[in-house]
Amino acid sequence: MATFLYRVGRLAFRRRWYVALVWAAVLAAVGLGALKAPGAADEGFSMPGIESQKAFDLMEQRFPGATADGATARVVFVAPNGQKVTAADHRKAVEDTVADLADGSQVASAVNPFQAKAVSKDGTTAYATVTYKVAADDLTDASKEQLEHALEEARDTGLTVDAGGSAMADGGGAGGSAELIGVAIAAVVLLVTFGSLAAAGLPLLTALIGVGVSMATILVLSDALGLSTTTGTLAMMLGLAVGIDYALFVVSRYREERANGRAPQEATALAVGTAGSAVVFAGLTVVIALAGLAVVGIPMLTKMGLAAAGAVVVAVLIALTLVPAFLGFWPNAVLRRRDRRPGRTEEEAKDNGGTRWARFVLRRPLPVLILGVVGLGALALPMTSLQLGMPGDEAKPTSTTERRAYDALAEGFGPGFNGPLTVVVDAQGDDDAQAAAAAISKDIGATKGIVSVSPARFNEAGDTAVFSVVPSTAPTDEKTKDLVTAIRGERPGIESETGATYEVTGTTALNIDISEKVQSALVPYLIVVVGLAIVLLLVVFRSLLVPLKAALGFLLSVLASLGAVVVVFQEGHGAGLLGVETTGPIMSLMPIFLVGIVFGLAMDYEVFLLSRMREAYVHGETSHQAVTSGFRHSARVVVAAALIMIAVFAGFIGESDSMIKMIGFGLASAVLLDAFVVRMAIVPAVLALLGDKAWWLPKWLDRILPRVDVEGEALTRGADTPEPAPTDQEAARV
Repeated sequence: MATFLYRVGRLAFRRRWYVALVWAAVLAAVGLGALKAPGAADEGFSMPGIESQKAFDLMEQRFPGATADGATARVVFVAPNGQKVTAADHRKAVEDTVADLADGSQVASAVNPFQAKAVSKDGTTAYATVTYKVAADDLTDASKEQLEHALEEARDTGLTVDAGGSAMADGGGAGGSAELIGVAIAAVVLLVTFGSLAAAGLPLLTALIGVGVSMATILVLSDALGLSTTTGTLAMMLGLAVGIDYALFVVSRYREERANGRAPQEATALAVGTAGSAVVFAGLTVVIALAGLAVVGIPMLTKMGLAAAGAVVVAVLIALTLVPAFLGFWPNAVLRRRDRRPGRTEEEAKDNGGTRWARFVLRRPLPVLILGVVGLGALALPMTSLQLGMPGDEAKPTSTTERRAYDALAEGFGPGFNGPLTVVVDAQGDDDAQAAAAAISKDIGATKGIVSVSPARFNEAGDTAVFSVVPSTAPTDEKTKDLVTAIRGERPGIESETGATYEVTGTTALNIDISEKVQSALVPYLIVVVGLAIVLLLVVFRSLLVPLKAALGFLLSVLASLGAVVVVFQEGHGAGLLGVETTGPIMSLMPIFLVGIVFGLAMDYEVFLLSRMREAYVHGETSHQAVTSGFRHSARVVVAAALIMIAVFAGFIGESDSMIKMIGFGLASAVLLDAFVVRMAIVPAVLALLGDKAWWLPKWLDRILPRVDVEGEALTRGADTPEPAPTDQEAARV
C-alpha cells in the first residue's frame, strides 16, 4: 500500500498540471450537469416492514389518488379573548378566507370548518384544511404567496390566524451560514497550526473542491435516486470535515519530511505513501460505517449514508492526487519561513506539547484511564432515560406559524388532536363490510385514552374503510405509545368477531414504529460495522488488542455524546443557549445515525495517531517510546483536525431545522469527547499499561493477514539517507 501510494504521490507531483486539469474538468462536468438536472422529486418517508407503512400502502392501493403525496395546510382561526369564532363577523371572515384559499390553481380543496364541524367545543377555535394537487416541493411561489396573503387578510379582521402542515415547509437543509462558520473557524485553526497562509489555505481549497464535486454529483443523481436536501446536507457536512482533515494529514507529513531534509518531490511522495496510507484506511472505516446504514432497512437513511460515503471517497481521492499536485505548484509556500532555509533539518529530540502530554500520561496511566472512563460514564448516564420520537411542529420555535398553529389546536381541541391515529379496515371478502367497520370503530372507541372516533369513509369498492382516532394525550407522550400498543393488542379478538382486519397508521403510529425498528436494528448494525472495522484495523496495525481498544473507546464516546444530547434536547439543560425552545423525545434515527458517522470519524484519529506509533515501534523503539513519538508527530495535527471537525459540525447548530441542529450538536460533542478524552488520554494510558502486549499478534494469524505496510517500512528502508534540500532557485524550477 505505502509503495503504491508513494508512486501515486510522486506521479501527481510530477504531472501536477494534468492532475489539476482532470479535477477541474470533473468539477466543471458535474457542475454543468447539476445546473441542468431537474430537482429531486420528494419520494416521502417510507420504512418497509412496519405496520404503519403496510397500512399506508393498503390505502394507496384501495383509495387510488386519495392518499397521494399532495401538500396540505391546516389553517387555525382563534377568536380574541372572550369571543367566539361562531360570531357572525368572525364566521364571515373565516368563510371568506376559506373561499380565497380555494381559488388557488394548485388547490384541490379547502374545507369550511363550519360545514366539517371543525370547531372546538367552547367555540373559540376552528380550523380549515387546504389540500393541494401537488407535493410540497412542487408548490409554486404563487401558491405560497396566495396562502400567506389569505392568512394576512384574515388577521386584519382581528382573528389570530396561523397555519401548519407540509405546505408550510421551507425545504430544510443548511442555508449556507453553517458552512461559512465552519470554514472560517477551520481557517483560523489551520493558520495557527501551520503558521503559513498557504499551508492553511491548501486544505481548505482542496476540501471545497471535493465538496463541490460531491454536491454537484448528488444534484445530478438526485432525480434518479430520489436524494433529498437532508442527504445533501450530510454529504456536505462530512465531505467538508474529512476533506480538510485528510489534506491536513498529508500536508503536515510533507512539512515534516521537508524539515528532515527531503527534496520537495521526495517529501511529497513519502507524505502520500505514509500519511496517505492512514488517510485511505481512515476513509475506508468511514465508508464502512456510512454504507452500513443500509443494514437498518430505512431507504432514506441508506441514501444518506451512501451519498455521504461517496463524499468521503472523493475527499480521499483528492488528498491522494490533488493535494500532492498543489504541493508541486507551491513546494515552499506551505512551509514556515524559517523552514525554507536550505539545509535546515528537524531536531528529532525537540519536545512539544504532544511529547509532554504523552509523558504525563505514561507516568500515571491508571489515574488517567480511570478518570477518563468514569467521566465518560457519568456523561453517558442520562442516556438511560432516552426517549425516541420524530420531532414535529411542537419542536419548532414559537416564532414560527407552524408552532403557534400546533399550540392553538392543542389548546382548543386537546393535546392528542395534533397526532390522530388512522385506522384502515380491510373488509375484503366480508359479507357486510359496513357492519364490520362499525363494530371495529365502536370497539376501538371504547378503549381507554380515546377522545373521539370519526365516521368511517369507504372506498368505491366498499371493501375498505378508513377512520381517525384522536387520543387524549400528545403525539410524543409515552401514554400515546401505550395506547397504540393497546389498540393493536385488541386486534385478534375484534378480527375473530367481525371477520375483518385492521391496521393502525398515521404520523404518530409511524413514529412509534420507526423508533421500535431503529432500536431493534441498532445491535445488528453495531455488530456488522464494528466487526468489519475491527478486521480492518487488525490488518492495518497487526494487533489483536489495539482494534478492540479502539472499538470500546468509540462506544464510550458515542454513549457519552448521546447522554449530552439527552441532557440538552430532552431534559432542556442549556437548551436556551443553543436556541432550542422546546424539548422532547430525541429523533428516532439519532442513535444509529450518530453511531454510524462517529464511528467512522473516530477511526480517523485512531488510524492517524496509532499509525505513527506503529511506525516508530516497527522501526525499533520501545512501546513507551513509540507512544511518545506518535504524539510528537501527530498530537498537534489530531488536535487541529478535531477542532476543525467540531467547528464544522457546531456550525450546523445554528440552523433552524431541529433535526440538523440535533445532528450538529451530537456530532460536535462526540468528536470533542472522542478526540480529546478517548484518543488523547485513554488510548495512551491503555497502551502504557499494555506495553509490548499492545502490538502482539499470534504467529498463525500474522501469516494469514495480508501486509499493507501502512507505516511505510518499505519506503523508509530505501530512504534513510535524506536527499539534499534544494536551493530556493532549484525548488522554484521543480
